[in-house]
Amino acid sequence: MNIIKLLLSELESEAQTTRKFLTLVPLEKGDWAPHEKSMKMKALASHIAELPAWIKLALTTEELDFATAPYEPVQVESNNDLLSLLEKSLEEARTSLNEAKEEDFSKRWLLRTAETIHADMSVYEMIRVSFSQTTHHRAQLGVYFRLLDIPVPASYGPTADDQNF
Repeated sequence: MNIIKLLLSELESEAQTTRKFLTLVPLEKGDWAPHEKSMKMKALASHIAELPAWIKLALTTEELDFATAPYEPVQVESNNDLLSLLEKSLEEARTSLNEAKEEDFSKRWLLRTAETIHADMSVYEMIRVSFSQTTHHRAQLGVYFRLLDIPVPASYGPTADDQNF
């Protein structure tokens, strides 16, 4: 098996689903959230669009330290901005994967805030986390859609609104 080809294939599959979701984000309601502990919709959508770039982050760095690089959502003003951000993130991911070597995936990678280690994993595991985060946050966005009466697109199977796979 060629792990790089498998990851590239998964990246493309996830991108198709993510595009469907980002196209539907009602940015005029970007400051809306279903609960006070929830992310605002615009911040959630931009985070989803940038997550594929975490593949590059995993392959080109040894860690992410939130103490020195706090998370700041990318500002978007339109669905085209969201889709452009996604395409930029996807291109970074594709390029990084195409330049990677199999041995790169076993290197250690840390997620931390100063001295607090949140995760100590391999580069491969971090790439898998980026895919999982995309799925997780896209599902959150699906809940936002449902609560706002926006039809929820199919992802890994049909929804009540979209019977396609």
